[in-house]
Amino acid sequence: MDSAPSLADLPPGSTGRLLGYRSTDSAYLRFRELGLLPGTAFTVVRRAPLGDPIEISIGGALLSIRRDQAAHIAVEADSTASGTAVSR
Repeated sequence: MDSAPSLADLPPGSTGRLLGYRSTDSAYLRFRELGLLPGTAFTVVRRAPLGDPIEISIGGALLSIRRDQAAHIAVEADSTASGTAVSR
């Protein structure tokens, strides 16, 4: 899992699956309560203008995650991800 990319590494439009956490901080327990569980599919929707926070779509909900926390979430990116920004 250490060699896997983090959620913070993925550009808007990327899709993938959550692999796990590189930390046991209480913030990650909260993420688990919100549905960020290993194996769960997600889409990176967008980043704020300065790159923080990162908005993801997961289980029909939109979540904003601080970049420093996203760096501790290991993911498996889909190879078919477009890498293009999603606009609203």
